[in-house]
Amino acid sequence: MSVITFNIDTHSKEPIYMQIYDYICAEIRSGNLRPGDRLPSTRQLSVHLQVSRNTVDMAYGQLNAEGYIESRPKQGYYICDITNHIPAIFPSDAPAIPPSPRPASPSSVCFDFNPNGIDLEYFPYNIWKKTMKDILYNDSQDNLLLPGDPQGDLGLRQAIAGYLHQSRGVRCDASQVIVGAGTDFLLILLYQLLGAKAVYAVENPGYFQAYQVLSHIGASTVPVSMDGSGIHMDDLYHSGASVAYVMPSHHFPTGIVMPIKRRLELLAWAGNCPDRYIIEDDYDSEFRYKGRPIPSLQGIDTSGHVIYMGTFSKALTPAMRVGYMVLPPSLLSRYRQQLSFYSSSVSRSEQKFLTLFIRRGQFERHLNRMRNVYKEKRDYILKAFQPYRQFLTISGENSGLHMLLHFKDGRTTTQLLSQAAEQGIRLYQVSDYSMDTRSSSAFDDHIILGYAALPMDQLETGLSRLLDVWFAS
Repeated sequence: MSVITFNIDTHSKEPIYMQIYDYICAEIRSGNLRPGDRLPSTRQLSVHLQVSRNTVDMAYGQLNAEGYIESRPKQGYYICDITNHIPAIFPSDAPAIPPSPRPASPSSVCFDFNPNGIDLEYFPYNIWKKTMKDILYNDSQDNLLLPGDPQGDLGLRQAIAGYLHQSRGVRCDASQVIVGAGTDFLLILLYQLLGAKAVYAVENPGYFQAYQVLSHIGASTVPVSMDGSGIHMDDLYHSGASVAYVMPSHHFPTGIVMPIKRRLELLAWAGNCPDRYIIEDDYDSEFRYKGRPIPSLQGIDTSGHVIYMGTFSKALTPAMRVGYMVLPPSLLSRYRQQLSFYSSSVSRSEQKFLTLFIRRGQFERHLNRMRNVYKEKRDYILKAFQPYRQFLTISGENSGLHMLLHFKDGRTTTQLLSQAAEQGIRLYQVSDYSMDTRSSSAFDDHIILGYAALPMDQLETGLSRLLDVWFAS
């Protein structure tokens, strides 16, 4: 059994569980903790460090979620094998609208468990109206009516860069941030930036909207299968792709959190060729209900091969078509040479609102509020399904705005969705997001249960009706 010995800094602002997490990560990267080494039990380590067992549980939970360690039933926690890729990534001096082929017609749908919806009841209308008034009264009209910087207003790019560094571990400055009207527009820019010869690997199943956008503008796209850790590396190597579009922090729709070993393998794939890039779509990383948010892939990339993308659609409203991407330095210089003639596609007033909303701390407060709202809904669903867990498994419930249901009693997703539709309940299945209908996936028989958009009273009623039709004796 490995020995965990370090001094807890009681004066540090960093939580104790994160100090334990950081120490174990460093020991793994340095090779002091080797693959297969068994960690002390949570009880043993809590006694040794004189901290609560819950604190150790939180540290181990975060390490497990990120793939540094694995939990073996009745055996304990063991170090995962990531050593083959550590030298390249951790040098010694390094710090959509889904298809809906449902039997129920729109007029008969009473409860729509759409995984793409959000709860708009808590949108900060009053703050939005007050901030827009401040902007109109305090900013000169010339400032708002001029086109502004093609990359986006400097103030907003600074606010985004600061937020991403603090919350997601993204390493960038404002000069690397490009603001645009949503992910679709930014993908079109990237297609022009990377050139027509680039071949894009897209996760299958995956984010169908990105696949459609890339295909429609003429990009060569290759669906690449998924396994339990994310995009399948052997298939990626054989795909001939030069760009991989992935969602490592919370894959849609499977809910997979890419473990650290697969992240390092993916970065090694990109690092093998100078013109390979990874597009990291971090669409809903703000909503994690157990442990802290998973660190970004871009934050551990030391060779400049990750293009980080995000939007405000899930955090605020889909109507606010504001997205951003962080370009590595090599692509930034190419962007300025080739694409700087494009005008900004986001209005100055909307950019100003977001700048103030972030700087004044209102964005962070809104996220904290919505995290609690969604967690309450998620917890209600898990509790409601608890008596029936012998019939199904639930996965992907610790992050995002949906979870997956997999039935073990032989019923097919077609049967289950048809039963739900007869009761006015619209559900979705993972196979709806397949890019290649000729191939099968281990997730094809999983049902997607989105819960964000339904008000709590409708969620309770709809879920009660769903449980009755599925489990009534």
